[in-house]
Amino acid sequence: MPHAHIELDKRAVIAPVRRRTFGAFVEHLGRCVYTGLYEPGHPTANEDGFRMDVVELVRELGSTTIRYPGGNFVSGFRWEDSIGPRDKRPVRRDLAWHSLEPNQVGLDEFAKWLKLTGSELMLAVNLGTRGILPALDLLEYANHPSGTALSDLRIANGTPQPHNVRMWCLGNEMDGPWQEGFMTADDYGKIAARTAAAMKMADKDLELVVCGSSGSAMPTFGEWERTVLEHSYDHVDYVSCHAYYQEFDGDLGSFLASALDMDYFIDTVVATTDHVGYKKRSKKKMQLSFDEWNVWYLKEHQETARVNDEWTYAPRLLEDVYSVADAVVVGNLLMTLLKHSDRVGSASLAQLVNVIAPIMTEPGGPAWRQTTFFPFSITSRLASGEVIRPVIEAPTYDTARHGEASVIDAIATVDDGRAAVFLVNRDLKETAQVTIDVRGLGSTRIIEAVTLADADVYAKNTLAEQDRVTPAANASAALADGILTIELPPVSWTAAALS
Repeated sequence: MPHAHIELDKRAVIAPVRRRTFGAFVEHLGRCVYTGLYEPGHPTANEDGFRMDVVELVRELGSTTIRYPGGNFVSGFRWEDSIGPRDKRPVRRDLAWHSLEPNQVGLDEFAKWLKLTGSELMLAVNLGTRGILPALDLLEYANHPSGTALSDLRIANGTPQPHNVRMWCLGNEMDGPWQEGFMTADDYGKIAARTAAAMKMADKDLELVVCGSSGSAMPTFGEWERTVLEHSYDHVDYVSCHAYYQEFDGDLGSFLASALDMDYFIDTVVATTDHVGYKKRSKKKMQLSFDEWNVWYLKEHQETARVNDEWTYAPRLLEDVYSVADAVVVGNLLMTLLKHSDRVGSASLAQLVNVIAPIMTEPGGPAWRQTTFFPFSITSRLASGEVIRPVIEAPTYDTARHGEASVIDAIATVDDGRAAVFLVNRDLKETAQVTIDVRGLGSTRIIEAVTLADADVYAKNTLAEQDRVTPAANASAALADGILTIELPPVSWTAAALS
C-alpha cells in the first residue's frame, strides 16, 4: 500500500477561491441548446420552453459563469438573427458544426435561463467574420438602459432591464485554421485591441478576454500570446486558455497525470503575459480565463467526422460518455485551476449539456449526471474562502507523456473555521494510505468524506444505467489529534470537509 503525507497550514495562502473558477460553457453545438437546455413540449418544460429537469441539475452542479454562445459557432454568428419575434428569425447554416441554426434561443431567452440557474453571463462577440461595429451594437443592445435605438429595441422585444453583461470574449480561438476568419497573431491582436478600446469607451468597467492559443500543442503557442498582448495588453483584462485531454492508446497512467500539462500551460502563459507587462512598464497583472477545459475524445471525433451535404437541426455531436477515470482527471484538473487561483480568475468547463458534458438528456425523456458531474459539483459546493498550498510527500511514477508524476495530488481551501481537502490517487492498482496534518487549520471534526471510484475504472453512467457510478462515503476517514487519515482507492477522486 503506497503511503503519502500532506501538511496543511492556513498561512500558506495562494489566493481567494474565485467563484468564476466554477464556470461552464454553452455553445450552439449539437444538442447542447436544442433538446438540451431548450425543448418545448418536454414534460418538464416551463413556459419559455426550458427543461426544468436540466435547470435543477445545473443548480446542483454549481456552475457560476456561463460562456455563450461559442466557441467556434460565434465566428459565423449574426447576433441580430436571434432577437425579436421567433417566427421571424432566420434559419442559418452553421459552418463550424455543419448544422442548421434556427435561432429560437438567443440572448434574451438565454438570459432568462441564466436567472433560473443563478448563473452569470460571459458573452462572446464575433471577431472572425465580423468586427467592431457589430460588437458595439451587441453591447448597446445588452447593456444600455434605454433611450437609444438598440436599447429600445431590446425593451420592445420584451426585456425592459439591461442584461448588464460584465465579461466579454473578443472572439474565439482565432489562431485555429478550423475557425471562420482565423488570423495571424498580428492581425488578431490589432482587431482585438481596437474592439476592446471601443467597447471600453462605452463602458470602462467591462472585463474583456482576448484569445490566447487554442492549445499548448499549437505551433505558435507562446509567441501567439506575446504578439497579441503586445497590441492589446492595455485594453484587456484576461487572456484565454483552452485545453482538452484524453487517454491515448491505453496509456492510463499518462492520462491520470494530465494536470501536469495544465500546470505547464498556465505557467507558460503567465510567464508570457508578465514578460509583455514588464516591457510595457504596466502595473497590471494579466489574469487568465481558462474558458475551455475538459476531457474530450477529440481524436476519435476527428477520425469519424465526415462533411456531407446534409444540413440538420441539433445533430448528435461530440456526445462523449465519461468513465470513472475521466471523472478523476476532471476532478484533478479542477484542483489544478484552484492551485492557480492567483492568476486564473475565471474558467469554463466545456460544455454543459450533451456535448462533452457533465449532464446528458434524452429528447422527451430523462436528464442524468455523467461521472464527471460529481467532482465538479462537490468541489463547487465545498471550496470557499482561501486556497492554501499543501506540502505533499508521496511516491512518484514515470509517465510517457508528462514525465515524473506524484501518485497523490491534493489541494485545500479554508474558510472561517471550515476546511476542504481534495485528493486524487493516480495509482492504477493500489489503495493509498494518506495522513494529513490539519493542526495548522484548527480542524477537529470530519463533516463529510466522499470518494468517486469503482472496481471498473471505465464504468459509465448511461441512459440505461443512469446511476451506475456515484460518489460514496469514505468510511476510512478518521481525525484524531489533528491528523486526518484516509484511504484512497486506486484511480479515485476524494473530497473531505472539516470543521
